[in-house]
Amino acid sequence: MASQRPAARPLSPHLSIWKWGPHMTVSILHRVTGSGMATVGSVLLVWWLAAIAGGAKSYALFHFVFGEALGGALGYIFGVGLTLSFFQHLASGVRHFILDTGAGYELKGNKRGALATFVFSILATIIFWAFMLGGK
Repeated sequence: MASQRPAARPLSPHLSIWKWGPHMTVSILHRVTGSGMATVGSVLLVWWLAAIAGGAKSYALFHFVFGEALGGALGYIFGVGLTLSFFQHLASGVRHFILDTGAGYELKGNKRGALATFVFSILATIIFWAFMLGGK
């Protein structure tokens, strides 16, 4: 018995068809920032706790790497990066919560909400670090 050919089914749209927008970037960044905070943040936290538990010599190495080497630049890079990731992930999570209520699906509103996550995360990071470094 000969097999019948299946009816022609529509192909799912490929990325080249879609116009890239801020909502796509926010969605990808939400995943990246969550994974980045989970991995990088966890590794740094475990290293810091192990350095404290290891005594003065091991904590001195941790402090040297993140506080003294290269003028403390590595500590600031990781600190600002994790802070920016936190605020971006937070803003994107709030945006997703609003979308889950059924609001914000209009094209212009969705684009504004996506762009607002970027603005919020950058401003919140600047304000946070201005507050943290205000005493220096």
